[in-house]
Amino acid sequence: WALQESGFKSIMVNSNPETVSTDFDTSDRLYFEALDEESLRDILENESAETESWDNIPSPSIVQFGGQTAINLAEPLSRSGMPLLGSSAEAIDLAEDRRRFENFLNQLGIPQPPGGGVTSVDEALSIAKLIGYPVLVRPSYVLGGRAMEIVHDASELTRYMSLAIELDTKHPILIDKYLEGKEVEVDAIGDGERVLIPGIMEHIERAGVHSGDSMAVYPGVNLTEPEIETIVNYAIRIGLGLNIRGLMNIQFVIMPSSTQGSSVYVLEVNPRAS
Repeated sequence: WALQESGFKSIMVNSNPETVSTDFDTSDRLYFEALDEESLRDILENESAETESWDNIPSPSIVQFGGQTAINLAEPLSRSGMPLLGSSAEAIDLAEDRRRFENFLNQLGIPQPPGGGVTSVDEALSIAKLIGYPVLVRPSYVLGGRAMEIVHDASELTRYMSLAIELDTKHPILIDKYLEGKEVEVDAIGDGERVLIPGIMEHIERAGVHSGDSMAVYPGVNLTEPEIETIVNYAIRIGLGLNIRGLMNIQFVIMPSSTQGSSVYVLEVNPRAS
């Protein structure tokens, strides 16, 4: 609707013809096609053939509103020369690739749970022994929390890793120290120069439960002023560092301390609508 009201012709692509969330009148055209590189390229070529562009610039795509499936198309679209509106494919990859993101946070001096990426059972067991159980394991390119699990001992970790390696040999598996603290979440929007944070959501369930399976209070009711200030500070620095243009979701965990103020750790950043 916003694109239509601004005078732009818009096309929506949906892979689920049975969904009730896609209204036929929210875009000028609606395609029910698979959300993959080949299908989108065919659609864009078909639309371009019907419209004459004086500068022959391909029509840009917006991937931030289609969840993880749409975000995963940023790199192949960019590689094919298809421009993106919003955050760049490089910014999206920096946030999604957990090894790159770990280095990014280290450069900003923002803490995260100790851990690392592994590609074998032996590496996983070594890291888990170093940081201590329980650990949180998940693929480095996650789809809505899929295959995320809290592991309590070496036998559970061996089972998980054996299955994960069998299913995906391209991406490393992330192993992080599981912090049994309070999880909070921030949805923000940026334009490359500023980051707007409407509020902070406080999860009711323990940390580690996927947000799609949990409930949250908005705004948070058990957050101290120092915690809020830290969360806002981290969110702004991350948004500016990634050059976020559009939406961003950040998940934090707050660990209490008996000797000093609580510590805030960044769990992950999703460069899209949550």
